[in-house]
Amino acid sequence: YFIVEYAPEEAQQGIVQKIFYGHVASAWASYLCFFITFVSSALYLWKRDRAWDLLAVSAAEVGVVFCTAVLLSGPFWGKPIWGTWWSWDARLTLTLFLFLLYVGYLLLRNAVTDPAERARFAAVLGICGMVLVPFIHFSVYMFRTLHPMPIVLKPSAPSLPPSMLLTWLLSLGVF
Repeated sequence: YFIVEYAPEEAQQGIVQKIFYGHVASAWASYLCFFITFVSSALYLWKRDRAWDLLAVSAAEVGVVFCTAVLLSGPFWGKPIWGTWWSWDARLTLTLFLFLLYVGYLLLRNAVTDPAERARFAAVLGICGMVLVPFIHFSVYMFRTLHPMPIVLKPSAPSLPPSMLLTWLLSLGVF
């Protein structure tokens, strides 16, 4: 309801801008899931408690789902706005790499039969994968990219109208 009815259409992008609410919320949700994987993996390596390994793999699975949503929704928003389905700019390429890294994490878990070894190898990969998240987030500052600078949480103040900000915050909460 909030996306379709409450939030107004953006003046320049029109109806296609409404993809923003799911696209950006999915990106943030994937970051959160991969952060949980990172923390749980570090705690597994420290404590050797299987519960941390199970939390890490669960978060990684959900993170891959959200990252898939980002990679699928982005081109549907990008094509009408940028004129291309995909460009190999830094943010898109790093997000694809993050996705593939965590898919590899899940494949690794199925390839190693010894549970302790599987958990240890996966924990190291889960920790390494988190290193990409800050690079993805700050890539718009470091590289020339099609993506705009952050508009939701700027240091000064959000540049979204209140109805759009509320809709995005609700989307983020739901995701």
